[in-house]
Amino acid sequence: MRYIDEYRDAETARLLNARLQSAAARLARPVKIMEICGGHTTALCRFGIPAALPANVRLVSGPGCPVCVTPSETIDAALWLARQPKATVFTFGDMLRVPGATGTLADSAARGGQVRMMYSPLQAIEFAVVHPDVPTVLLGIGFETTAPMLAAAVREAARLSLPNLTFLAAGKLTPPAMRALLDDPDNTLDGFVAPGHVTTIIGADAYRFIPLEFGKPCVVAGFELCDLLDGLAMLLEQLADNRHEVEIQYKRSVTFAGNAHAQQMLAEVFVTADSAWRGLGMIPKSGYELAPAYARFDARRVFPIPAMPEPADQGCRCGDVLRGRMLPADCGLFGAACTPDHPVGPCMVSSEGSCAAHYKYRA
Repeated sequence: MRYIDEYRDAETARLLNARLQSAAARLARPVKIMEICGGHTTALCRFGIPAALPANVRLVSGPGCPVCVTPSETIDAALWLARQPKATVFTFGDMLRVPGATGTLADSAARGGQVRMMYSPLQAIEFAVVHPDVPTVLLGIGFETTAPMLAAAVREAARLSLPNLTFLAAGKLTPPAMRALLDDPDNTLDGFVAPGHVTTIIGADAYRFIPLEFGKPCVVAGFELCDLLDGLAMLLEQLADNRHEVEIQYKRSVTFAGNAHAQQMLAEVFVTADSAWRGLGMIPKSGYELAPAYARFDARRVFPIPAMPEPADQGCRCGDVLRGRMLPADCGLFGAACTPDHPVGPCMVSSEGSCAAHYKYRA
């Protein structure tokens, strides 16, 4: 199958691994590489790449799982909305079991709360049209990959002048989180494997600040075996050559400019704002809020959502995993109190969460 089989070819993978090993052998020190995408985390673990890396190369996960970085306060706001008379909250399925301080959306649904799983934001639009007397809330999470779909839904709601539809905007931007990680005085990262799907939208130019301001290499990679080996080899070659550039391995999808149409739609519907990330805290200009022209659809303006309680400390180290400070297995709850069937933290809930991937593939 084109674009699948050739990127899983065993001989190509062997040659790429040899190139990777050669570049690592030229390094005079240990290096730590972060993959910033939950899809990369899952693929890397599925292909067994972390276990096959040279001893001086350490691979850590970053805050690239949108479910994982959505803060407890957002979950609790959605839970509060689901308890309002006749209100219905629409959410993607992987958010249902993410814990807030007051429970999960799945818990709310089991107790009679009006929570509906969606595959597309347009399902919330269709529901609001058919049920004009039902306050309908769309929980809009995700990175730049998902944001254009949410923007399209907002524009459609405006076109239809739907009075009963609101959006709980909770989208995140990837580059500000990468900057926050590099600004951390405890940062020990040597380079990034940048996300392929996100970069298809925003373009690889969005990462220019990484080599220019921090002197670190960044390679945008795809998601197949050969993509990942090639991307890691490119990063290690930059480090061995003492270079720091933005390079694109995933050229069949990514350009330096990105998707201009999607970018224009995002600029129309959203504005950037300071945003709280689970495990990372408040990051400047890292979240999406509705632009003034669409503010009438903002759930936080329409509903008197109260301040939410802080979640109890259950010993979950998801925040440290998201920062690349530790591997999932280093958490005392991992695989014991915290499993995919009984997750304590969001990194074990999502299929793209680092803890879930490491547990499933025993990386």
